[in-house]
Amino acid sequence: MQNVTAVAHRGDPYRVRENTLASLRSALERGADAVEIDVRLTKDGVPVLLHDETLKRLWEQDRPLLALSAAEVRGLTAGGVPTLAEALAACDGSRVMLDLPGTPDVRAARRVVDVVRECGAQDRVYYCAGAPAMLAVRAADPAAEIALTWTTSAPPRAGLLAAVRPRWLNYRFSLVDHALAERVHRDGCLLSVWTPDTRRSLRRLLDCGVDSITTNRIDLLLATRGTAEAR
Repeated sequence: MQNVTAVAHRGDPYRVRENTLASLRSALERGADAVEIDVRLTKDGVPVLLHDETLKRLWEQDRPLLALSAAEVRGLTAGGVPTLAEALAACDGSRVMLDLPGTPDVRAARRVVDVVRECGAQDRVYYCAGAPAMLAVRAADPAAEIALTWTTSAPPRAGLLAAVRPRWLNYRFSLVDHALAERVHRDGCLLSVWTPDTRRSLRRLLDCGVDSITTNRIDLLLATRGTAEAR
């Protein structure tokens, strides 16, 4: 069986609040090969870790991120929402998948890419999201490593693949079977999936020949992968 990359979704959210430095560190301490984090911009253009448009679900502050400065976010969350720069430093050389939720424009994508570059993290960062966001990243960084998120079983158009030039195709796990995995590999891409959290799903995906799995249960993935490798 090929070496399957174990990616921790938003860190270690079953134990520690998602997209926090403590969550990222927990996942890496448990053996994750990479961590996936969500990045959005504050009102003053600072990339921070947050999946939602507002602070309500995680931080009980019903305030839109785009209406807040980075300093205001820090104050409202007692420093709980890290900046992208802080997250990259906390990951200490490990691989990081940056998910760009929403539909960031080229300016927003360029700001994220600039921070990655300023942190000297280009060689360990890769980007994932749908086509609009990944086209923006490609425009901002012709050399970026991209995982194009795809949500239907129909393959991406050839023209889109030519424009985005993804290394990975990133599928919802329920769409993946042996035929899809074979097609993705035949077309020259690696296959990543998100976010299976049961042993049965993880075993099935490993058997299908995926190259990377993003999960909320990094311990379970590592144990299941180890069992499969030992067979």
